Amino acid sequence: MGPAPQSDADRKALSFAMTLSLGIGLVMFLLKVGAYLLTGSAAILSDAAESVVHVAAVLFATYSLKLSYKPADQSHPYGHAKIAFFSAGFEGAMIMLAAVYIIFESVRKWIGGLSLENLGLGTALTAIAVLINGGLGGYLVWLGRRKNSIILAANGRHVLTDCWTSLAVLVSLGLVHFTHWLPFDPICGILMALNILVSGAGLVRTSFGGLMDRADPDTQQRLNEVLTRETAPQGLTFHRLRHRHLGDAHWVEVHLVFPAGTSLAAAHREATRIEQSLETSLEPRAYVTTHLESAEDHDQLHPQERESVPPAPP
Repeated sequence: MGPAPQSDADRKALSFAMTLSLGIGLVMFLLKVGAYLLTGSAAILSDAAESVVHVAAVLFATYSLKLSYKPADQSHPYGHAKIAFFSAGFEGAMIMLAAVYIIFESVRKWIGGLSLENLGLGTALTAIAVLINGGLGGYLVWLGRRKNSIILAANGRHVLTDCWTSLAVLVSLGLVHFTHWLPFDPICGILMALNILVSGAGLVRTSFGGLMDRADPDTQQRLNEVLTRETAPQGLTFHRLRHRHLGDAHWVEVHLVFPAGTSLAAAHREATRIEQSLETSLEPRAYVTTHLESAEDHDQLHPQERESVPPAPP
C-alpha cells in the first residue's frame, strides 16, 4: 500500500488556484480586447487571441483536475489521474493553435496595411496584463510542483507563455512608438508566436511521454539504487523492473529472487519491507508490486531471464 494521497487541504489549494487562473484569464481577455479596440495593433490582437485559447484550456484543465480526484472504480481500476497528461497535451495543442493564428493575423495585417492609434493607453493596459500574468503564472507553477500537480504546473506554464506574449507586445509597441516604423508590430507578433509554439510543443511532448508510459531515466536510476541497497545485503537479486507514471503516483513492478530454501513467510516479510522502502523513495508517491521467486528452480522455470539489474534507459 502506497503513501497517503493528496490531503483535502492540498486539493482545496489546487482547486482554488485553478479557479483563480480561470477568473484572471477572463479579466485578461477583456483587458486585451479593450487594448486592441483602442489601438488596432496586430500584436495586441494576437495577444488577445492567445487569451481566448488560454481560457478554453483552463476550463478543460479545471475539469481534468476534478476528474483526477475521482477514486479507482471497476471501469478505471488504476484511477483517473492520467487525465493530467491528456490535459497537458490539450493545453499544449491550444498554445500551438494560438501561435498559428497569431502568425496568420500578423501576416494578414502586414499585407493589408498597418495603422495604429492610442499607443499610450494600449501599452498601459498591456503592461498591467504582463504584471498580473507574471505573478499568477509563477504562483501556479510553484504550487503545481509543490503539490505534484501536472495539470496545475502545465496551466502555470501557459499563463507564463501569455505573460511573455504580452511582454513581446510591449516591445513591439515601444519600437513602433520610438521609430514610427509600423512593421515592427507584425514582426514582433510573428516572433512571439514562434516562441509560444516551442512552449506548446514541449507540453505536447510531455503529454505524449506520459500517455505512452515512457520510462524516466531518473526514476529508473533511483529505483535501481534503492533495490540494490535493499537486496544485496540479504543475498537477493532482482530483475524485470518496470515502472509507469500514473499522473499523481508511480506504479512499480519488480521480480525478487530469494535464496533456495527461504520460507514463504520470510520471503513475504522481506518483500514487504522492500516494497515500503521503494514506496517512500519516489515523489509524489509509489505503488509497488513484487513477484517472489526462488533461486532453487528459477533458471528451469524462466530460462530466458537473467538475474541482473537492467540498465537505465537512454
